[in-house]
Amino acid sequence: MKPIFSRGPSLQLRLFLAILLSASLMLADSRLGAFANIRYLLNSAVAPLQYAANLPREMLDVLRGQLSSHQRLLTENTALKRDLLVMKSNMLLLDQLQQENQRLRSLLGSPFVRDERKMVAEVMAVDSDPYSYQVMINKGRIDGVYEGQPVINDKGIVGQVSYVGAHNSRVLLLIDPTNAIPVQVVRNDIRVIATGGGRNHQILLEHVPSSTDIKKGDLLVSSGLGGRYPEGYPVARVTSFSFDNKRPFAQITAKATVQFDRLRYLLLVWPTDRNKVSPQPAGAETTPATVVEPLVPPVSAIATDAVVPAPKKVNHANQ
Repeated sequence: MKPIFSRGPSLQLRLFLAILLSASLMLADSRLGAFANIRYLLNSAVAPLQYAANLPREMLDVLRGQLSSHQRLLTENTALKRDLLVMKSNMLLLDQLQQENQRLRSLLGSPFVRDERKMVAEVMAVDSDPYSYQVMINKGRIDGVYEGQPVINDKGIVGQVSYVGAHNSRVLLLIDPTNAIPVQVVRNDIRVIATGGGRNHQILLEHVPSSTDIKKGDLLVSSGLGGRYPEGYPVARVTSFSFDNKRPFAQITAKATVQFDRLRYLLLVWPTDRNKVSPQPAGAETTPATVVEPLVPPVSAIATDAVVPAPKKVNHANQ
């Protein structure tokens, strides 16, 4: 009788042949790349199944992202509307206070008016000289910048323009030892001269008598004297006040309100008496007589441009 299941090779022989075949296929694939095309075809055939299996998760991710983005936008919109409402109310109060301040100052006969024209400038480079504190900005003569123009930011006074090129300018920072500014103490309106300390955002108050009522923590703002810097902008806050009976003046140091090592965007200010000065066009340097005559010349141009209208005044006098 013939058995139903024929007897084949032993299990040990089958295992040995399977191992040998597997090792041969692995060696042929790794060394010769014989099954690269087959693997590519198999992968292409299985790819639709993979996408189909991954589709529910991707749909859930997209739906969750849309819902979260929508909710985030709603939250941000609500917050912005609330902030806008608060800002508008503050603006109403600010306008009222500004009008009241102007009325009071008009009654007192004060010429202090805060309607300066401003222009945003960006810092291009920083002076590498360790004994000079200057930065380069991307606004120049074609933008109406002039030498001696005050420069501020959102923290207070930064300095003044020391050099004007056609398309860029150099700003002398307030902490430079060669820079000085008249300031006043907010607490009692005492006026002093502040000079740059040259390091660590330091401002020095020199030639101040030891009996002067200045205390640590007093805020110093620009006084407007000299006509260079507008009045009322923060300059520094007093950090130390010391005096020696053997010396006639006190040693007072202050820390500038502006962080000079983090300057990026600055504001060029045209004070009130220079509001009529408009930015000169690019060809203004070639025809100074036609441009300077109807405008108020900048400080740096007084010595040269004032020569043009001088003969006219002499001729009128002679006539």
